Amino acid sequence: MGEVFIGSEALSTGALTRHELQRWHSRIYPDVYLAKGHSPSLRERTIGAWLWSRRRAVVAGVAASALHGAPWVDDDVPIELIWRNGRPPQGLIVRNDNLADDEVTHAVRLPVTTIARTAFDLGRLLARDEAIARLDALMWSRSFDVEDVMQLAERHPRAAGLNRLRSALPLVDGGAASPRETWLRLAVIDAGYRAPTTQIPVVDEHGLVGLVDMGWKELRIALEYDGDQHRKDRKQYVKDQRRLRRLEAAGWIVIRVIAEDSVGDVLGRLDKALWQRGFRPAQLAG
Repeated sequence: MGEVFIGSEALSTGALTRHELQRWHSRIYPDVYLAKGHSPSLRERTIGAWLWSRRRAVVAGVAASALHGAPWVDDDVPIELIWRNGRPPQGLIVRNDNLADDEVTHAVRLPVTTIARTAFDLGRLLARDEAIARLDALMWSRSFDVEDVMQLAERHPRAAGLNRLRSALPLVDGGAASPRETWLRLAVIDAGYRAPTTQIPVVDEHGLVGLVDMGWKELRIALEYDGDQHRKDRKQYVKDQRRLRRLEAAGWIVIRVIAEDSVGDVLGRLDKALWQRGFRPAQLAG
């Protein structure tokens, strides 16, 4: 058997003998198995979690966002389920929350919270920065209406974390192409600057130069986060350098940020760029 399955069901139907189950398969949750030697993907762990609930739970939270297409979700994140069970195995989080019928849909044949309900849970149950990064990723893949999420807050007035949700939603931006871009945008906003616009198209006399990660178009100042792929991939590096030259030739100041940069360093370079443009940093206040 090459898929995730319930061991007791395989034994009862004769699909496997007990010896074959123990010899060729590994248990990932109580009575839930996968082929031995195979490292389970996030989707396989999610299916396994649902099977562990005897097909009764609804997938929620970060795992639900991944089923809806949100990127940048690691295979080992805890799987969240909405179900009545107070003793989940390691790697699972079970919440006995209220769900209306219209807050549940299906993805990859699994019951999963709708996009709006998933956003509702992410925004209220995670710490602010992680919540916004997860919400950015969800909106990057599947655009949702913030008003739909806020209507759920009105429907569930006693739900935990509503104040956190209300503070996070205005900061969500589906133009963030990675969690680190979310971090960079929030660092600028938290420092008191006006929120940068994401994915700004830049055109020169030869046509489209490309999209800058974020910035202020009227000032021609861009913030670009360079992830590992920019350093490790030679073709990407060459492409980035040529693009940078065209941006600078078009009059843009490009502030390139890497993981090792501190917030203070980034903000110092932003202030310097503003002075170059003849602006005082206070003039870019949010």
